[in-house]
Amino acid sequence: MAGKIFYRERSRVKEGSRTPRFRIIAVSGIDLRVYAGHLRKKEIEKIAKETKAELILLKQDKKSKSSNK
Repeated sequence: MAGKIFYRERSRVKEGSRTPRFRIIAVSGIDLRVYAGHLRKKEIEKIAKETKAELILLKQDKKSKSSNK
């Protein structure tokens, strides 16, 4: 069974900024340690290719994204 890497887009990234936009949230089925806080999409894709893992993008609700209580 291939592993899975769950990732999401950072919520406070500015449009057009050149900073990494994604975070790895969870890993299932493979032994993987991630030492970076934020990653670029190409970096996540390369990790998935080398570990033969499936990438799963987690979407945020528009409701939860706008309400910061």
